[in-house]
Amino acid sequence: MGVQASQSRFIEVRLHRARLARDGRTILRDVDWRIRPGQRWVLVGANGAGKTQLMKLVAGSVWPTPDRPGVRRYLWQGRFWQTPQEVREEVAYLGPEQQDKYTRYGWNHTVLQVVGTGVQRCDIPLQRLDEAAEHVVSRALRRLQIDSLRARRFLTLSYGERRLVLLARALASRPKLLLLDELLSGLDENNRARALRWLESTAGKNLPWVLSTHRADEVPEAATHVLILEQGRVVYRGVRQRASLVHRLRTAAPARESLPDAARCANRPSGRVLVRLSDASVFLDERAVLRQVSISVRAGECWMVHGHNGSGKTTLLRTLYGDHGIAQGGRVTRVGIRPGVPLQTFQRRVGLIAPHLQTDHPLSLTVAEVVQSGRHASIGLNDRPSTADRTAALRAMSEFALLPLALRQLRELSYGQLRRVLFARAWVRRPMLLLLDEPFAGLDASTHAELRARVERLAAEGIAVVMTAHRRSEWLPGATHELQLHQGAVRYAGPARFSRRSSRSRTPTRPVR
Repeated sequence: MGVQASQSRFIEVRLHRARLARDGRTILRDVDWRIRPGQRWVLVGANGAGKTQLMKLVAGSVWPTPDRPGVRRYLWQGRFWQTPQEVREEVAYLGPEQQDKYTRYGWNHTVLQVVGTGVQRCDIPLQRLDEAAEHVVSRALRRLQIDSLRARRFLTLSYGERRLVLLARALASRPKLLLLDELLSGLDENNRARALRWLESTAGKNLPWVLSTHRADEVPEAATHVLILEQGRVVYRGVRQRASLVHRLRTAAPARESLPDAARCANRPSGRVLVRLSDASVFLDERAVLRQVSISVRAGECWMVHGHNGSGKTTLLRTLYGDHGIAQGGRVTRVGIRPGVPLQTFQRRVGLIAPHLQTDHPLSLTVAEVVQSGRHASIGLNDRPSTADRTAALRAMSEFALLPLALRQLRELSYGQLRRVLFARAWVRRPMLLLLDEPFAGLDASTHAELRARVERLAAEGIAVVMTAHRRSEWLPGATHELQLHQGAVRYAGPARFSRRSSRSRTPTRPVR
């Protein structure tokens, strides 16, 4: 097969002065872009710059504002197509929104079935996979080195494991164009390496892909081209070697050295116990996710929780908050909660930021309504907001630069903007405890720096913090304690260790109660 014939198997996309507007707001402005077979693009821009909407425009799930003819065309199999209808099934799009859909609709099929829907090109399994389809699924799982997950239920997987499974699903569909929106966000070191190895393996092949990212250390060497967006406009489009990415993307900073443990703890005195787990085991879908975990979080403490995808970090935070019950033989104690006192009394004093909250809130809610809901620890509002609710929400939205977005619906926001909303929601009642599950994932450099500084300031003021982080560079400099999880069990619990060496080399320590 000749080069031209081989390339015709894949899709070429041509955008000419494409514009996208919603509710009178222009999101994309005069975008010219040509994606050819064999090209591998990195898409860069701040939160809210229009990256996700541009990918959806290419994928055919949103339509350009119809004020100019011929703004979007597809070349495939030697023919030009003026609309995406004829090629949509050949384009694989993977982003946080697609992943959240499984949680929103409760699609809890096995990994084998989920990846199989890529072969069948449907959302949910419609029929049993035949031998040929199972072979395609197995090959996709092996390529990403996640074959061990094939029998697991999708919703029992960690956030990072789900992302790789959905990448395997995309590969199983044998796409002619691959669009990856923040693929590497939320992946631990091992899973990020798996995804990057696959991206590097595409060098020299004709499959075109587009990858959006906010981190310089997540730009694959195989990438050939870069497109940079600023406020919906293309400010650079061309070969990667000429793109000035170093000033636009953040990179992993070296781990911060800190004061000795004794000095650090002296500067941050611990107070009363806010929440305590004793020999707590948690089962989800009849599988032990946490195993006899013991941890006491006191006022003024700052805990960093780490471990590989699937180690139980998210489940731990949700158990502390009260979303998951613990098995017989374990115990949980929360300040202010005794028989007859509703759990929500505790939850109203806790600020929670977690990926599932971006799924749980209906997309029709406005920013103001979501922030107001934080006053009641609810999803949405059961009653009309009081004057106190509105006043507190206005103060929180002002604090997190959200007032211009107050009346926008969640469906209109970028991933990073929505994360800022969750920060305001968590802060609205001035909490005594913050539970933060990978709070900075998917954020651009300026938003990341701003929100991190706010968390550091709150921790310095004495608000207790329990935060999960895959990278040591994400640890808060005032961390007092560290919890390392491995397959749901505590491997280390004690004073925070700020050595740059891998924690895996350390001798496990008995849990702190």
